[in-house]
Amino acid sequence: MSKTWDVVVIGAGSVGVPAAMSLAEAGLKVLVIEQQHSPGQMNNKKAIGGIRATHSDYGKIQIGLRSIAIFSTWKERYGDHIGWLSNGYSYPAYTVADEKKLKDLMEIQWTFGLNIRWVSPQEYNDLVPGISMNGLRGATYSPEDGSASPLLAINAFYFKSLQYGAEYRFNEHVTGFDQDNGRITAVRTNRDIYACGDVVNAAGNHAMDIGRLLGISLPVTPDNHEGAITEPVQRFFGPMVVDMRPAEDSLNYYFYQNDEGQVIFCITPDPPLYGVDNDSTSHFFPQVAKRMVALYPRLAYLKIRRAWRGQYPNTPDGFPLVGRSRELPNLISLVGMCGQGFMFGPGMGELVTRIVTGNMNEDDGRILERFNLYRDFSGMEAFK
Repeated sequence: MSKTWDVVVIGAGSVGVPAAMSLAEAGLKVLVIEQQHSPGQMNNKKAIGGIRATHSDYGKIQIGLRSIAIFSTWKERYGDHIGWLSNGYSYPAYTVADEKKLKDLMEIQWTFGLNIRWVSPQEYNDLVPGISMNGLRGATYSPEDGSASPLLAINAFYFKSLQYGAEYRFNEHVTGFDQDNGRITAVRTNRDIYACGDVVNAAGNHAMDIGRLLGISLPVTPDNHEGAITEPVQRFFGPMVVDMRPAEDSLNYYFYQNDEGQVIFCITPDPPLYGVDNDSTSHFFPQVAKRMVALYPRLAYLKIRRAWRGQYPNTPDGFPLVGRSRELPNLISLVGMCGQGFMFGPGMGELVTRIVTGNMNEDDGRILERFNLYRDFSGMEAFK
């Protein structure tokens, strides 16, 4: 323990790596501890790649906007191709109730300055040619939302963080902490002890486990989601399509065509499948294929290349847990992204850097109010 780190980040995933990048860029000595053999080996490589700012809450909207700004300009600024595509998001409505929900939410989103509009059935068919018109009432469309490759992006962020001076310890897991006078003084792993200033918990699925080691309760419970990807084909539709209608064993599902022409899709199980189980199931394909082909018949002839299963580390209300702990002021939580860690990672990395350096602004205070670790969790994110 010959060196003291300004910040030790626990977790080299969708949030931990961009956090390390931003912290190191600010001139801090940063160490990242990761139990896997390389960055992004947990839920990052299972993310489908969607990136949006069109949420219902100021905090998530602002983080989403900042992340989009980083993703969309990355190649121009640094030269790395990360698969960014400004393809937009869309939510078609097939019921009066869904149309009202979407239009009501759109009114809120406009107050935050988001570029989102209602499109007619025919306009939506122009965006998604061949979509089922049976009962279609229209859709919301946010053209500035987009997508990127989780694999390419995290590697770009990782190598940039190394350029800024961040260091990583792979194949290590946290076993405990040293404390003195109400502060963490060192992080213990199965291999070494690391003296530290601040500690950032970006452990994803294992956020609650890190909290338990410190006697702190973090209500982050992973549940399982399956996704899949097809062969690449010529581009035939534009935005991410989110079908909100529930069906047997599932709530919404969503799909889009990435920059390589592959269609990626995922479904939300109902009831949730809690825990961490990475085994794909025989139930997923028949369940999601039936729904997708009914909505968009042109998908029927695509060949599926592979499927996978990952987790959404969820909080009770669908909002992240971000901020310093009352019990241990140099412990900062950056967890509970509810399946949106990839899209929020760069924005969250900059936010946690301002927390560490003490350079928070008025907007940050407003964001952190909603992400407060000690809130009552009585609200709920719309269409999370």
